[in-house]
Amino acid sequence: MGQLRGRTMSRRSLVIAVASIAVVSLLVVVVGAATRWFGLAGSSAAEAPPPVLRLAPLRPDAPAPGKSGLAAALTKLAGSSDLGTLTGMVADPASGEVLWSRNPDKAMPPGSTTKLLTCAAALLTLSPTTRIPTRVVAGSTPDSVVLVGGGDPTLSALDKDSESVYPGAAKLDSLAEEVRYAHPGPIHTVTVDIGRFTGEGMAPGWDTSDIAGGNITPIGPLILDGGRSKPDELDPPRTATPALDAGKALAQRLGADPATVAVGSAPTGAAVLGEVGSPPVADLVETTLRISDNVLAESLARQVALARGVDPSFAGAAGAVRDSLAAAGFDVSGVSTVDGSGLSTEDRVPARLLGQILTAASGPGSDQRAARLRPLVTGLSVAGGDGTLDDRFTDDASAGRGFVRAKTGTLTGVSALAGVVSDSDGRLLSFAFLASGTSPAVARPRLDALAAALRECGCR
Repeated sequence: MGQLRGRTMSRRSLVIAVASIAVVSLLVVVVGAATRWFGLAGSSAAEAPPPVLRLAPLRPDAPAPGKSGLAAALTKLAGSSDLGTLTGMVADPASGEVLWSRNPDKAMPPGSTTKLLTCAAALLTLSPTTRIPTRVVAGSTPDSVVLVGGGDPTLSALDKDSESVYPGAAKLDSLAEEVRYAHPGPIHTVTVDIGRFTGEGMAPGWDTSDIAGGNITPIGPLILDGGRSKPDELDPPRTATPALDAGKALAQRLGADPATVAVGSAPTGAAVLGEVGSPPVADLVETTLRISDNVLAESLARQVALARGVDPSFAGAAGAVRDSLAAAGFDVSGVSTVDGSGLSTEDRVPARLLGQILTAASGPGSDQRAARLRPLVTGLSVAGGDGTLDDRFTDDASAGRGFVRAKTGTLTGVSALAGVVSDSDGRLLSFAFLASGTSPAVARPRLDALAAALRECGCR
């Protein structure tokens, strides 16, 4: 079965200021041609100017919606046949109380909302300041070097003055400069060491057509620009041989013959000739969520597996993510995942878990989990503003523009939306909605309408 991409294609010129602060005190104020608190007044999606998003306090005394009021606001929308089978939940992060739910324990195909699980596990397991290294070490002969992949797929082949889709990515040029400085003699051979990860490069339920389709590249510890053929575009065709491509790119920079690049192992104890590091893990999490990057999500899942001392394969990483969440007190019953990105058609996740993660991430700053998970919220796309929501929340859902922050999920017959929104009283709510059995083109506007209804709701 063919898969739809789990992201939107258009990108809007927009600068969004975000901060890792207690989200229960966060309010997005939207200023446009017509201005009012919390949204764009009287503008359709086609007419609305790009919003300017600022941070200001939520009302600390804002009342929570009542369960009956929420039910009245959501029941009709949730019953739309356009949603097929719908599960979901809405909660109050300040208290942790579930205010509305529909079959929240039913495991459903989550699409890219699986990335919330992976990113949460990364934040709970790794230091937010950790940088993933890529190294070059001396080879077995004086004229050889080994490029050792550490699992940073953001490493970029672009020049130092150019920006890829990964903000702050390390550059291969910088690594090559370090190598030339440390090894001034001729280099004739470049070997690539991909031993840090194990297992196959493609997960169960993945389609090889998604490589040329721009959604994925075979997962390994050595990838340039997420395997993209055009590093500054979100979804160009990707490579089926990322490690060899990286080795050839380094060989060209060092004056070696790219045709001789092969996979091998670094000599034990080999001298390090150069090293660069990825952006910090907290930044990688935000990027993963905002652009719904499958390769980066899989790489973060492998880092979780390595940190927990388990096999850094698809199965090992998926298990490590579930174990990390369980160790932090999340209920992972019913979860069955085979990858970390949600690209697989075999993944199943209950809305309950997505809701629990977002409720914790947006809860009071005194909560230890909230402090660690805050980048999940700052990484969520803004409705009508950026990321995978930049061209959504139109027509009946326009009230949510600028207020809803959420992670999307899309596969053939699968649509999901999970995030946070402030209601009309200034109370922050978390939500997770999973729908299956209908076309995403039909289901996504209905999911947007559900989230927009939360924005409009005082619901007491």
